[in-house]
Amino acid sequence: MINKRVASVAEALQGIENGMTLMLGGFGLCGIPENSIGELVRLGIKDLTCISNNAGVDDFGLGLLLHKRQIKKMISSYVGENDEFERQMLNGELEVELTPQGTLAEKCRAAQAGIPAFYTPAGYGTEVSENKETREFNGKMYVLEEAFQADFAVVKAWKGDEAGNLVFRGTARNFNPCMCGAAQITVAEVEELVPAGTLDPNTIHIPGIFVQRIFQGKHYEKRIEQRTVRNRED
Repeated sequence: MINKRVASVAEALQGIENGMTLMLGGFGLCGIPENSIGELVRLGIKDLTCISNNAGVDDFGLGLLLHKRQIKKMISSYVGENDEFERQMLNGELEVELTPQGTLAEKCRAAQAGIPAFYTPAGYGTEVSENKETREFNGKMYVLEEAFQADFAVVKAWKGDEAGNLVFRGTARNFNPCMCGAAQITVAEVEELVPAGTLDPNTIHIPGIFVQRIFQGKHYEKRIEQRTVRNRED
């Protein structure tokens, strides 16, 4: 029986070194690999290039790595609620490559599928298309985007088994599935880890072949960036 379970987050992240390129799942603070990010902070690994939809908030998620100056370059879709991200970007302390959200997802999926590049209309005629090949198809202009090349993909799932099969829950799925298998090594942290063969095959979102290491995380905060509530009198 295939067993990809590792004993701890420390073992799961073995091999990550200074200067590497990492994919990290999540959207805002939803579905982020909290345990793995905490371990990266503890290890003090620097000069990282991080591919993620955004960089969390000032004191949580990838924002923790930004505060420690561990990220050299962010490849993301937007600055979001992170003031430190904005400050470092505007002051030239952080290299930032802003990418349309759909293009970011497709660059992950292309890497996952072994497709080196693809054409997309997103960003044509803007800064996004600078220094990139463009081509006309059926009267419409497209930009050539290359698939990501990453050393590690670190994702978060709700449930997984020891063979690496993953199940995501609700909107916490976001960028996580398309990052699985899109790097040299994929690490999955899960809230619940069960024996292989336990999961219903019809519920599995990502098969274990896309995952090399899996571990059960703990103490998830699952913060909400902005909570909006309705007055009881409404």
